[in-house]
Amino acid sequence: MTTTAQAPVPVSRAHPDHPGYKWLALSNTTLGVLMATMNSSIVLISLPAIFRGIGINPLEPGNISYLLWMIMGYMLVTAVLVVTLGRFGDMYGRAKIYNAGFAVFTVASIALALDPFSGGGGALWLILVRVVQGIGGAMLMANATAILTDAFPAERRGFAIGTNSVAAIGGSFIGLLVGGVLSEVDWRLVFWVSVPFGVLGTIWAYKTLRDPAGRREHKIDWWGNLTFGVGLILLLVGVIYAIQPYGGHAEGWTNPFVLGCLIGGVVVLAIFCVVETRVTQPMFHLELFKIRAFTSGLVATLMSALSRGGLQFMLIIWLQGIWLPLHGYDYEQTPLWSAIYVLPLTVGFLISAPISGVLSDRFGARLFATGGLVIVALTFVGLLILPTDFNYWWFAAILFVNGVGSGLFISPNMTGIMNSLPADQRGAGSGMMSTLQNSGMALSIGIFFSMLIAGLASSMPAALLGGLTAQNVPLPVAQQVAALPPVGTLFAAFLGYNPMAEILGPQVLGALPPGNAATLVGKQFFPNLVTGAFHDGLVVVFAVAIAVSLVGAIASLFRGGKYVHGQDDADRVEPAEGDPAGPALPAPTVSHAAAPTSDDRNASLPASNDRNGAPSGAVLTGRVTTAEGRPVGATLTATDASGHQIGRARTDSEGTFTLRARPGTALLICSAPGHAPRAETLTIGVGGTRHDVVLEQSARGARTPVAGS
Repeated sequence: MTTTAQAPVPVSRAHPDHPGYKWLALSNTTLGVLMATMNSSIVLISLPAIFRGIGINPLEPGNISYLLWMIMGYMLVTAVLVVTLGRFGDMYGRAKIYNAGFAVFTVASIALALDPFSGGGGALWLILVRVVQGIGGAMLMANATAILTDAFPAERRGFAIGTNSVAAIGGSFIGLLVGGVLSEVDWRLVFWVSVPFGVLGTIWAYKTLRDPAGRREHKIDWWGNLTFGVGLILLLVGVIYAIQPYGGHAEGWTNPFVLGCLIGGVVVLAIFCVVETRVTQPMFHLELFKIRAFTSGLVATLMSALSRGGLQFMLIIWLQGIWLPLHGYDYEQTPLWSAIYVLPLTVGFLISAPISGVLSDRFGARLFATGGLVIVALTFVGLLILPTDFNYWWFAAILFVNGVGSGLFISPNMTGIMNSLPADQRGAGSGMMSTLQNSGMALSIGIFFSMLIAGLASSMPAALLGGLTAQNVPLPVAQQVAALPPVGTLFAAFLGYNPMAEILGPQVLGALPPGNAATLVGKQFFPNLVTGAFHDGLVVVFAVAIAVSLVGAIASLFRGGKYVHGQDDADRVEPAEGDPAGPALPAPTVSHAAAPTSDDRNASLPASNDRNGAPSGAVLTGRVTTAEGRPVGATLTATDASGHQIGRARTDSEGTFTLRARPGTALLICSAPGHAPRAETLTIGVGGTRHDVVLEQSARGARTPVAGS
């Protein structure tokens, strides 16, 4: 029997098979990711104006929790939900979940700008609505990369994901600048700025983004979602409260509540891993960690996020608390100017990320991702040896090179991770990648801030006591100030307040001689007083950042050669050192409309791996049914591009089949008595692929349907 597949039916521009669809997907997802990541940092720089706007002093002991939750709440909810929402995208449609995320994010932005309360009530409103906004942001981030991976062929994904990653990471730096400028005008503008883009993106996504055909609903892994969410929340909440003083200690790591959260979080996440091995349709297939390119990329992602998050936070404190006041800037102006002075970091990233994404399409991810993290580690060495009162041009040069290194890493690493995944696991895999990025950023703020506080706590009290008594501050008052936890002083500088003016207050300052009072609240006193102690803390922070970056570089080095899931090993452009390249075969052309999308537990999962992380073996499984779901007794034949048969199988009584064939692109022909035959072009993955076939009852004059028509 010879069956000829007809040419595909022309499709509209908003259809996943249209040649122009990938550019619509790229532009829309870039806007969405930019908006989501920008809002993770725009509040960070705008906190002074926000708290002044709602009439609350965040430095009062009872208000520190408001401050921390405003900073960390958005990061926490996005970190917790991105895997779940990425899995929902696999199940119900990535475009649908992504579009809903735009709508949720936009509504939350409006609610934030319209905060009707003041004081503690106003702060709680902002914190709770930021959580809702974080849910929308998680919907966007969890599915954007998966949408791009569906839309672009493997040889162009590096460019697409590189462009998207510029928005993802660049947005966090752009948010600092935008927040600094807008908060100078009105704190509500910090939230209003997202609304027009959100409305545009929601309408645009609804009209243009579509999911490939063949997606169907599956059971939700409730236990997996519950244990993962609870475990991660406990860990991040523990870190948040560990930053706060407890029981006379500068930090809260000995707080029983903190210890309970940290230990409980680890235990619950261990339970999550057990649950995922026992449920029929897990939230996340742990078998994916058998793919070396995927696992190495995730480890490198976490290490990079840890170092990058700590760097951003430390730079703001360094500039606002020390360098800018020393160079004549008023404390109230330091948030804006700190955002301006870190622009070289953003410029370096924006230049290198797209270029490395394009080059990784040709040469693979390992060289660029590994080299990028090594460069980042070297810049931390430069920052470590830089004096606290530095020459700005040396500082700018180091930041620029750091941005270049981050750009070299981000795009190729993300592309390598997504290329290594089966089509039906891209949403969950993208969610896991986003979880590690957001968790790493949140953890780094907690961990590095704790290290900085530890460094300050050893030498800052003596410096404060000596400096205050030298300005005629009464000894009891000076001793009381010196005994205060350093966290309050750091937060004052971080928020653009004069630390000495806030700590001493008008009553103490008013009782001092005018000259002494002017010196204490001047721009030079506090920075000169704590420069030595602050540098001690920075040494510890940057030393750990160097180690973390090098661990990420080592993990990236072991990712193996260029690997695209579903292609034969011989199709890989960059075989690992010592591995045979194999015969030169043409790379298969993947039909995205016919790509396997089933989410069954055994679908498209690696059975075993070679040294590069590429699964071995090739088998196509699935069911043949009618449109109503009744099993059909059918014969299936797979042929290659030249028309030679490469596999054949028959269904059993349940309509299921197992067809063994060479991996790559194939024409699958399915025929059964009383039904119109069906021909589909698809890719048979080397690790096992699932694909179901629906046959129509035969009718007079029926023609052979083509996948996607």
